[in-house]
Amino acid sequence: MSVPCFLSSAARSFSLSGPAASLFCRRLLSPSTVTRRNMSSKRQMDHLERTASNSRQNALYPAEVCGIINESETVKRLRIAVHPDFSFKAGQWVDFFIPGVEKVGGFSMCSSPGLLQREGVIELAVKYTKHPPAHWVHTMCTVGSQVAMRVGGDFFFDPSPSDPSVDLLLVAGGVGINPLYSILLHAVDLLHLNQSSGGRDYNIGSTHLCYSAKNSHELLFKSSIIEACREFPDKFSCDFHVTQQSTDVDPHLEPFINRGRITKEELRAHVDPQRTLCYLCGPPPMLEAISKTLMDLGLSKDRILFEKWW
Repeated sequence: MSVPCFLSSAARSFSLSGPAASLFCRRLLSPSTVTRRNMSSKRQMDHLERTASNSRQNALYPAEVCGIINESETVKRLRIAVHPDFSFKAGQWVDFFIPGVEKVGGFSMCSSPGLLQREGVIELAVKYTKHPPAHWVHTMCTVGSQVAMRVGGDFFFDPSPSDPSVDLLLVAGGVGINPLYSILLHAVDLLHLNQSSGGRDYNIGSTHLCYSAKNSHELLFKSSIIEACREFPDKFSCDFHVTQQSTDVDPHLEPFINRGRITKEELRAHVDPQRTLCYLCGPPPMLEAISKTLMDLGLSKDRILFEKWW
């Protein structure tokens, strides 16, 4: 379900009441430093506490949900119209403030900065849980719902045109795909931009995605990932891994599917210690195991970036 995406005048001026009200700037259209909430209650501050040491923008922006689709049986994808001054880097997340919900959500963008520039929207893919913000997305959020968001995170890919070319290795587990999908889409945008400018913009190297989920139904964004690989076969490649597949895999997916976990041999084929920059996002045990494997393959620690709080 969707409507034309623009930020309505109502969303530009909405406010919250109750405990969450102090989180919002009075002048949402004139972003300024946001007063931090009293952190006396750990029960209420799980996301904000987990990310307290991360970089954050000061500005908090109003936003309006303008589209909702079921990305999978357990994941809803929100399309959100944002304020014209809203900006983010591929891989970052938002503090997600919901009127009437005291807890603050934390969701990574699953869209590219390019989509924001072109259409004034971002996208979030939210897995169902009983955590209040995620539960609200799945049970109460509708087209027209008004929220507010603040961008944060030190996990991003944002090269300047003059930066040296790198090869990206993206390793995702479960809904850890969200920030990595944003980075992959940004890499596609960078490739298009460099082609249209005659090589004057950033020269992206190759991008390989290793993505593991329980089954093929839980592999998010798989069609558009495959589309990017087919559009630029010399630049983009992917391997999907399923660890608990109990049904047949769709024939068009079969060439990309591997049964079992991501292996050292697969990673070895995509690691060049001089060129590879690796981004990881997924369950902590997976991050630890993959990081160790990459270092065993000669990739230095400063070339392995991961989202710690996911």
